[in-house]
Amino acid sequence: MRKNRISLETSFWSGKEVENPFEFLEVFFEYANLDYYKETLNQFLLHTKKQELYKISYPGQTFILYTAFRSFLKTCFSLNSKSKKWKVRKCPKKWSILEQGSLTSEEYQNPFLVFQRAFAQNTLAEYEFFLCEITHLSLSPYAEEFDYDLITPFIYLTKMLDASQIIRERGIKKIKDKKPTSTNIISS
Repeated sequence: MRKNRISLETSFWSGKEVENPFEFLEVFFEYANLDYYKETLNQFLLHTKKQELYKISYPGQTFILYTAFRSFLKTCFSLNSKSKKWKVRKCPKKWSILEQGSLTSEEYQNPFLVFQRAFAQNTLAEYEFFLCEITHLSLSPYAEEFDYDLITPFIYLTKMLDASQIIRERGIKKIKDKKPTSTNIISS
C-alpha cells in the first residue's frame, strides 16, 4: 500500500520543492536563522493585539514567512511519524541551559518528544489555523477580540523550532530493527 505524503509546499518561499523533512530543515534554516524565526513569531503574536500592521513597509514579506512557517508545520508533523525509525544523535554529557532554548532537559536529549507532545496537544489543522490567525491579525489595523487559545500553539511552535534546530545540529541516525534471530528463539 502506498503512503500518502504531505506536500511541504516549499517552492513558495525557497524556490525549490523539498520532500524529505530532514533536507527541509537545512533549507529552512538556510533561508533564515532560528532567532529570526522566533522573533518573527513573537512579533506576529504581539501584533495580534496592536492596532498597527506588522512590517508595514513590506507586508508581502509577512506572507512569505507565513508560507515558510506553514511548510515548517507540515515538516514537524512528518517528523512526528519519523521518530519510530530515526533518532537524534546523542547530546553532549554537559550542556548549557541556554542551548536548550525552550525545551526541557528530556526534550533536549530527545527532540522528537517535542513533536509527539505538540501533535498530541493539537492537530496539524489546528496549528495551521493558529498560524493563519496570528498572521491575519498581525496584518490587521484593528485590535480584534478572539475567544481561543493562542498561547499554547505559540509555545509548541517555539519548541518545535528549537527541536528542529537541535536535530539539524546533531544529525540523525536510523534505529536498527531488532529482529529475532534463530539463536534468540527458544524452542520448546
